Amino acid sequence: MFPVLASSSDWLAILKPEGIGMHQETDANDQIIEGIVTRLQQQQQEELWPVHRLDKVTSGVLLLARNAEAAARLSQLFADHRIQKYYLARSSSRPKKKQGWIKGDMEKIRNGSWRLAHSTNNPAITRFDSCFDERLQKRLFLLQPFTGKTHQLRVALRSLGAPIDGDERYKGETADRTYLHAMALCFEDKGQQHRIVQLPVSGDWGEIPADWHQPWAVLP
Repeated sequence: MFPVLASSSDWLAILKPEGIGMHQETDANDQIIEGIVTRLQQQQQEELWPVHRLDKVTSGVLLLARNAEAAARLSQLFADHRIQKYYLARSSSRPKKKQGWIKGDMEKIRNGSWRLAHSTNNPAITRFDSCFDERLQKRLFLLQPFTGKTHQLRVALRSLGAPIDGDERYKGETADRTYLHAMALCFEDKGQQHRIVQLPVSGDWGEIPADWHQPWAVLP
């Protein structure tokens, strides 16, 4: 069962585990693996529309619409960057800087990977803060993407010299999972403000700072 974190008559937000893709795929033996959207529809016994996506390796808050009208409305909110998204990440490497902005055009390279260019014609934009966890001897990141480019946060941290732990594609240190988690969504819908927050439930994240539990106050 996928935990339902919040819901209305038009949408529901669930906790997506890492390791599950959005849509159907096939494994090395040509066996069909159902995506999270299909599994959720079976769980909820209703048709659902995804209005944004999370990478297969990413866990966290996932929003789905319960009717076509809501799907169009919420998809437009995402397209207009009127839904604030906040992520957690963990890295074993020392970043070039500890807070600020990461901006640059995304360039596609080999095998479906991306890199951050120095140009800013149509840039991926991310704001971030970080702290060092003494017990883990690792750095935690609080990230707010202002754009929604493919692999944006994974590439952003790679560009800082601090690839995400467990992210094999971008040369992160070997770990028990990819340490990227969609922690919060903040948005207004039909005149009501919603703030949906869910801390990670898998992996060892060390001590997540208390003020990060309300990320909109840290990265307003």
